[in-house]
Amino acid sequence: MIKFTFNSIARENYEEIAKAVKLLYKSDFPVIVCIGSDLVVGDSLGPIVGSKLLEILNGKAYVYGTLSSPITAKEIETIKQTTKNLHPNSKVIVVDAGVGIKEDIGQIKIADYGINPGLGVNKNLPLIGDVSIVGIVGEKIDNETHLNGIRLNLVNALAYDIIRGLCLAFIKN
Repeated sequence: MIKFTFNSIARENYEEIAKAVKLLYKSDFPVIVCIGSDLVVGDSLGPIVGSKLLEILNGKAYVYGTLSSPITAKEIETIKQTTKNLHPNSKVIVVDAGVGIKEDIGQIKIADYGINPGLGVNKNLPLIGDVSIVGIVGEKIDNETHLNGIRLNLVNALAYDIIRGLCLAFIKN
């Protein structure tokens, strides 16, 4: 199990994020699933990242989950089956917002395993992905999470580092 943690609030970390992604993801043509909903600011990290990646990587990656076509809890099983059918030999990178302890807010966590989206808001969804990138957007207190009170500025800062890191990892100079 390999894990990386970057503090996005302290400084831009996109070069380190790119190195971590390259270490964990060895495919030439990435499959990226961005989870979340633009209906809740704290849950919009994935769709923001997906929209920008689709625009920038334009044909250099398969990107699922954008602001105009989000992947929410209802679509997890469908997107798992879709990626398995369309990309049977590819690993899947999954991007999602997460919650943690107060000191973790603003961190980006990258690991060589998938995630169970929605755990932070007490949902029981299936595991998805082979490499995970999670931006910690808020604090979980006593089994409660309030994703509506999260600042869009924080979500954008995390998204910016993730987008630049993934682009640096997958666009050949």
